[in-house]
Amino acid sequence: MSSLKPWAGWAAALLLIFSASLWAYWGVAEFYYEAWGLPMPQPLFYFLPFLLFLAVTLVALTWPRLGGVIVLLFGVAFSLFIFLTRREGLSLNVVLSWFPVTLLILVEGALFLWGGRAAFDPPVEPDPRPTWRRHLRFLLALGAPAAIILAVSAVMLPRNLARVDDGDRSARLIRGNGVALVWAPAGPGWNWKQPWGGYPSWDMLAWYGRPPVGLKSGDALPPGHAAQAEMATTGLCRYLDASGRRLMPEPQNIWRMPTADELVRSLVHHGENAGCVWDGASKKAACARRPDKETPLWAPDQPPIYYWSGEEAGPDEAWYVSYDGRVETQPKDWGNPRHGYRCVREP
Repeated sequence: MSSLKPWAGWAAALLLIFSASLWAYWGVAEFYYEAWGLPMPQPLFYFLPFLLFLAVTLVALTWPRLGGVIVLLFGVAFSLFIFLTRREGLSLNVVLSWFPVTLLILVEGALFLWGGRAAFDPPVEPDPRPTWRRHLRFLLALGAPAAIILAVSAVMLPRNLARVDDGDRSARLIRGNGVALVWAPAGPGWNWKQPWGGYPSWDMLAWYGRPPVGLKSGDALPPGHAAQAEMATTGLCRYLDASGRRLMPEPQNIWRMPTADELVRSLVHHGENAGCVWDGASKKAACARRPDKETPLWAPDQPPIYYWSGEEAGPDEAWYVSYDGRVETQPKDWGNPRHGYRCVREP
């Protein structure tokens, strides 16, 4: 059994490097996708899980027994956090989808405790191996994530830098794939940023006209969630004046929230329609060209990468569309710096 210990130690090391590499991929991909456009240092927060995993990995590779204990404790804490905070509840699908970065960590910790010292403790006599061989585990731990970050950056950075931004934040007529709508100009009808740093939730937008008229938050919001009927009658867009730049005390019924289908059909690629369609159920629209966060539909210099639609997906959730054609749902009370909105009217 003792001859298996070095193999167990190396297996633990490679599995931990694999977990750290997964988080490196997630961090750099989200940096270019979701975090791009956020003010510094917020985008760097997306690398925190990777840096934490990397630090644990380096400790375990240096001091295997101490590292094994830390990995085990970290695995227990992280698994509990993931499984107990999932809003969809705990299921076999959730367990399996998160296994590489949750329960697998427990396996890694146990393997480190059993075989880490046999694999990585320095020999008593001088080690005759070349330097790179003696430090191979550290080269892999640092090199694999670095290669992933560089590879993803090579693909995504040029694409982000090539985005089209004509600087025009006025009302825009966008002729989409079978739809033609005027989209609201800069102001309360388009990504009205709130003092807390984010944008109104679906509930806040839908209940704007409920007395007293205005955006409501916290205890001022009615209990439960707004329904699609509220969005259609007391929604913020209904109170925009004809210019789309000013909110009125009474509904004007000129502007409204777009449907998810209208958002999808209006997605753009380098200033032109991307030719996207949505079947009403899939989480990704089918597009002739990959849409991007570009004018005239999006403001590339602003944080939002998702637009709320005016449609609910049930009592508690509503549909939203991302700039790259994802169509998914979020709780109606969800609000953050990446979820924006934009009102529309007929030409």
